[in-house]
Amino acid sequence: MSAPFDLVIRGGTVADGLGSPLARADIAVRSGRIVQVGKIEQKGSEEIDAEGLVVTPGFVDIHTHYDGQAIWDERFAPSSWHGVTTVVMGNCGVGFAPVKSEDRERLIELMEGVEDIPGAALHEGLDWRWESFADFLDALERKPHDIDFAAYLPHAALRMYVMGERASRMEPATEDDRAQMRALTERAVRAGAIGFSSSRSLNHRTVRGAPTPSLHASEAELTAIALGLKDAGRGVLQMITDFDSEDVDAEFSLLRRLMEVSGRPLTFSLMQKHSNVDGWKRVLELTARAVADGLSMTAQVAPRGVGTLLGLQGSRNVFSECPSYRAISARPLPQRLEALQDARLRKVLVRELREHADTPLGTRLTQFDNIFLFGDPPDYDPGEHRSLAAVAARKGQDPAEVAYDELVRDGGSGMLYSPFANYASKSLDACAEMIAHPNTVMGLGDGGAHVGYITDSGFPTYLLAHWRGRFEFAWLVKRQTSDTARAVGLLDRGIIAPGMKADLNIIDPGRLAIAAPHVQADLPKGGSRLMQRAQGYVATIVSGKTVYRAGKATGELPGRLVRGPQAAPTGDVDSKEANLVTGH
Repeated sequence: MSAPFDLVIRGGTVADGLGSPLARADIAVRSGRIVQVGKIEQKGSEEIDAEGLVVTPGFVDIHTHYDGQAIWDERFAPSSWHGVTTVVMGNCGVGFAPVKSEDRERLIELMEGVEDIPGAALHEGLDWRWESFADFLDALERKPHDIDFAAYLPHAALRMYVMGERASRMEPATEDDRAQMRALTERAVRAGAIGFSSSRSLNHRTVRGAPTPSLHASEAELTAIALGLKDAGRGVLQMITDFDSEDVDAEFSLLRRLMEVSGRPLTFSLMQKHSNVDGWKRVLELTARAVADGLSMTAQVAPRGVGTLLGLQGSRNVFSECPSYRAISARPLPQRLEALQDARLRKVLVRELREHADTPLGTRLTQFDNIFLFGDPPDYDPGEHRSLAAVAARKGQDPAEVAYDELVRDGGSGMLYSPFANYASKSLDACAEMIAHPNTVMGLGDGGAHVGYITDSGFPTYLLAHWRGRFEFAWLVKRQTSDTARAVGLLDRGIIAPGMKADLNIIDPGRLAIAAPHVQADLPKGGSRLMQRAQGYVATIVSGKTVYRAGKATGELPGRLVRGPQAAPTGDVDSKEANLVTGH
């Protein structure tokens, strides 16, 4: 007689995803769903002993950019190395559908510029077996994957599809353009888009330096698209905006109006800017007011500083703007290291760094009070004393010399950390406030993007490992599971309860840590990317199948495309917000 359950996890300490106190319980799984939680006497075809370990729901990461990688790769690494079992891609208004053949190059240039994904890898890896957004979803389904994934309809692609070259010139959309965008949005959401994403950020540019096509889209255009979601009766609006204008309230009011006219929830990116240290507080005040008025709005925040990693193996280092470094920058790392052993070149680069500090990038690369020793294990909260300026002062050296010595150490594996957000006061206090705010969710990890100088996919691991001393562990789990799942309408996951999807992590909390980043040359066309593993994940389970054991892939590929919002399987997960997001 066969066992009554496919899988039983025994004796673990359960963090249920709702923030309930940790409690010891067994978990039984059948046909990809949790069927029992408690003391379970019957056997499973597979059993996992979780004694002394914590069992959590799988993490839901709602801000990634795997739009290209999902086409050529069966694994959503590095996110899936960090306990993530569902990702949402297509954020920030960039993606690859809908698309006409003549616009493919423009979308690649935009993704390369905004998200630092090598154009050569995209040219090689994308097979372009789609035109409409529905076609794109079908293409995604052709390849099995390790974890589940959902996708936004991106504004830049939609605008270019409708307007062609006029979109790139940022001409205003005509009434006919807006009508087409509304209809295409409805079709995309009905086909399975999780919602619609857009960018109003000046920082988002193509690899040629042109602004993203959605930058100056009018309110009339955004409203038409939001009404497309209303026509479909479901879907989430995702926005990134700089909030840099003198009148933050006016920009925020636009977001409110989009929600009011469409009746759809909205989530947006929020960080502490070093140029506007307290601006985020005003945005959260306005968010709280919107929520109090009955609007379903959340700010996506990060658990630590957001910044660049500067190293010889990545796409950027302190000396990147120096002519003498540019002369050797295309050489393989061993040859560059050999050249950098020359004391004369060291002296020349230190001098040139100062001489080229007047370029936009050069200015950032000489802000030595905001460039820190990184180390192994990596230190994302180094404090002022580990800045290059402080270290150089103690050593009696030029900060550029300290940077040089750090970059060439250990065969060129040394890295420096330069945060541009969330670390203005040389502490993570602002992050703590944002994490704790009732109208925020965890996000901004950007998995699949910024492959040469940023690797933030490990945010879920950092959240639990770093902040468990300040916040309850069970509550932190909730922030990365049911809270993120609900924000985008995925109400069938993120909670350990009967009927819910059997996406689970088994964690050794005492060992939970982020490893130092490393470079991996596994992109199409031989491209390299920064990757980062984690410790402490005993097992990661998707739809009842163990996909990773101790960080190693098992070969199971149960991940599936999630077509649109998902209703809760029982009446236990109930809220007005839940019904609003799913359209039920």
